[in-house]
Amino acid sequence: MIIDWQPLLLTFKLASVTTAILLCIGLPFAWWLANSKMRFKPVIETLVSMPLVLPPSVLGFYLLLAFSPAYWFGQWLDRVAGLRLAFSFEGLVVASTIFSFPFLVHPIQAAFQNLPRSLTDAALVLGKSQWQIFTRVLLPNIKPALLSGTVLAFAHTLGEFGVVLMIGGNLPNQTRVASIAIYDEVESLNYAAANVYAGVLFLVSFLILLAVYWLNRRAAK
Repeated sequence: MIIDWQPLLLTFKLASVTTAILLCIGLPFAWWLANSKMRFKPVIETLVSMPLVLPPSVLGFYLLLAFSPAYWFGQWLDRVAGLRLAFSFEGLVVASTIFSFPFLVHPIQAAFQNLPRSLTDAALVLGKSQWQIFTRVLLPNIKPALLSGTVLAFAHTLGEFGVVLMIGGNLPNQTRVASIAIYDEVESLNYAAANVYAGVLFLVSFLILLAVYWLNRRAAK
């Protein structure tokens, strides 16, 4: 039996890139949600949470329409930035970032909301800037939530199927991630190869979650 390891490598690359982007945009966004008093905050929180309840194929379908050069947004991306996100790795990254966004934002937002206001007030009295307060006071106090959100986003991206299938299709070495490869092998009745892909994803996900629980348990002591 010959195993093509490229789908697994592409899957881990996609999960890593997506998680890095989510940390860059999700951390400040979660902090803003935790502290915002905006009138329309519930609407924004609802939009952020939509990937949790929408079938992946629904989200993937609308993203595919948005990314398609046949529609205005896809045309604009192609004309201005030279980007064609449909059926490309870059499109998978954008779709995965949107789909996994709430898995990172929600636990971090909850952790920010549970921090006592006195931490920020004391730092302000000591003359700390907002950036210093965020990086040196708030983030160290939400390490368990930060770790959990990061791992949830990474693990969720590993297992994506509906969204990546709609956006990326099944292009070898470009968009054929492990979940798509498993589906292909099962369709071909090649259960041995499917078992290899599924087993690797299962083992990696188990080890990641085990490490999170172990680290959080140690931090709680």
